Amino acid sequence: MNGINGETGASLRKIPVTKAVGTVLAHDITEVRPGEFKGPAFRKGHVICDGDICHLQRLGKDNLFAMEIPDDQMHENDATVALAQALMGEGVGIQGEPREGKVNIVAATDGLLRVNCEALLAFNMLGDVACATLHDNTVVSKGQVVADTRAIPLIVAKEAVERAAVISETTGKILSVKKLRKPKTGILITGNEVYYGRIKDGFAGIISGKIGAYGGEIAGIRFAPDDVDMITRELQDLIDAGADLLITTGGMSVDPDDVTRFAIRNLGVKDFTYGSAVSPGSMFLSALLESKNGNPAIPVLGIPACALHAKTTIFDLVLPRVLAGEKIRRKELAGLGHGGLCLKCESCTYPVCPFGK
Repeated sequence: MNGINGETGASLRKIPVTKAVGTVLAHDITEVRPGEFKGPAFRKGHVICDGDICHLQRLGKDNLFAMEIPDDQMHENDATVALAQALMGEGVGIQGEPREGKVNIVAATDGLLRVNCEALLAFNMLGDVACATLHDNTVVSKGQVVADTRAIPLIVAKEAVERAAVISETTGKILSVKKLRKPKTGILITGNEVYYGRIKDGFAGIISGKIGAYGGEIAGIRFAPDDVDMITRELQDLIDAGADLLITTGGMSVDPDDVTRFAIRNLGVKDFTYGSAVSPGSMFLSALLESKNGNPAIPVLGIPACALHAKTTIFDLVLPRVLAGEKIRRKELAGLGHGGLCLKCESCTYPVCPFGK
């Protein structure tokens, strides 16, 4: 098309500054105040308003080069706001005003960032628009930037923006932040060696600390030997004490006397999955126990021994997703295989590392 740089249908023309209200600058206008300021007083793409006229005249601008945008085109800043609205689901919002065709999207609440990766790819395949995000399943704080989106050219075809909206309508919003509930956690530590006092337990402090980091409380900490019936009874006692999250430690390996997973089955759980594609954490267990009083199902997580000697394990990847209300089944655990190999760094920097991403 015969437009600016041959890219759009917008036209460039010289116009008296007194008649420029409503037009769009085609270039930056620099202001110099000796000893005070040197920089753009007005940036390319700025829409001229009444209050700008005197300022422009003081800068010696009696004429401007301005753009006139056809009805089927949008200025980059207007397009960017429309794009952000198409991207945003619950728990996110726009930070400030768009600038130079870009705007930040921030978390409106503490929680877990969810990114619809397939829809994001389709969005970025449109051309003339772009969105960059943090990794899916990142724990974020209120006000934290989770993504930015922009229109690439100064003038964007409305069709591209409309197609972006269609992607969100058909696949679900691309960005959202899910609030994390504060669990009331029951912890059951199993194993003859701990129950009979042969070794000191190390799990209680580790698990309690990680639950506390999300504002959760401990409904109770119990101990049981490698006995199926006793483990089942202790788990039921924790449920009766009000636990809405059950965590067991120990008894997750393939040794004949590691029976914790069998006791969990005895509770009548559903979606029972043993084994994951994460290292450390390959012998992780996940299940759901349907509540008998109409409350949400109780997640049951079996933590293998790796949590004692590794600072970051599959538990750190799964816990925030559980607290966000996600059901962890075989597919979710299998999906963690990509990026699920811990580098075992001398100094752990998780979550600022590739583990789980």
